[in-house]
Amino acid sequence: MEEQLDHDRVEKIAFVLKTIAHPMRVGIIDLLNEHEKMSVNDITAYLGLEQSLTSHHLANMKMKGILGSKREGKNIFYFLRMKEVVDLVKVLEGVDVIVF
Repeated sequence: MEEQLDHDRVEKIAFVLKTIAHPMRVGIIDLLNEHEKMSVNDITAYLGLEQSLTSHHLANMKMKGILGSKREGKNIFYFLRMKEVVDLVKVLEGVDVIVF
């Protein structure tokens, strides 16, 4: 008897991959892996992006459960909620692909 595809499993995996599938989002994951938490301004400065674009990526990743945030005074600090994405990025670093 043939095994059927576990649709829930592959949908979950594809959801995470789609969420992090942008160079700046991978950069955000790297930064938040190195630093426990960072503000939008700090992340913007490290990545060299405009704040509106950084905020867009952060909001998307937060909405999808990759990141969390905490307000401290006037600042909002972001942190990795789904820490497993760090391992996923490390695995993908070892993949031999041609980037075009």
